[in-house]
Amino acid sequence: MPNNFVKAEITVSGLVQGVGFRYFVYSKAQNLGLNGYTKNLFTGEVVTVVEGERYLVEELIDYIKIGPSHSYVKSHSVNWFEYKSEFTLFEIKH
Repeated sequence: MPNNFVKAEITVSGLVQGVGFRYFVYSKAQNLGLNGYTKNLFTGEVVTVVEGERYLVEELIDYIKIGPSHSYVKSHSVNWFEYKSEFTLFEIKH
């Protein structure tokens, strides 16, 4: 894979559960053609693991930092990893 493909793990905290956050991320990731998953954590955070072209992953991160209209993203963190083509689609994990 070209070196412009990456994997990222984005964790957000704030009012991010019970407000359609995962469905928002799913929709944006689908539209961008990215693969991976998003899921709620028992800590009240939402984590998204995504693979794809760096500029598309960065665009998704920009969406995630804002969130859907009824959410409030207090903080976010991004960890970058080597692209390994682990995923074939984007899904919501429960």
